[in-house]
Amino acid sequence: MQVPTGEGAGKTPEQHEEARREFIAELWRRFEALQEWAVSHWPDQQHPLSSADFVESRKEILSLRSPAGSLNQPATRDAAEPEQGGAQYVEVTPAPWP
Repeated sequence: MQVPTGEGAGKTPEQHEEARREFIAELWRRFEALQEWAVSHWPDQQHPLSSADFVESRKEILSLRSPAGSLNQPATRDAAEPEQGGAQYVEVTPAPWP
C-alpha cells in the first residue's frame, strides 16, 4: 500500500478515485485530439493513418479505468506465492470472442 505524500496526503480514498477518473477522462480527451491531428497531418498519403492504427493505445488507456491497472498486470499483486499456498497456475489467456 502506498502512503500518499505531497498534494494527495489529505485526500480520502473517494477523492483519490475521483482524481484518478478525472485524469483518465482528460487523458482520453487529449488522446482523441492527438489521434485526430495525427490522421489529418500524416505526410504519407499513399499509406494514410486511420483510427485502427491507434487500437493498442486505446486499449492501454482504457485499461487504466480498472483498479488493477494495465491489462498486462496481474489483478492481485498481493496474491500468495505457490510455496505459500497460492495458485500453481493462473490462467492469463483471454477467452475467445463469442
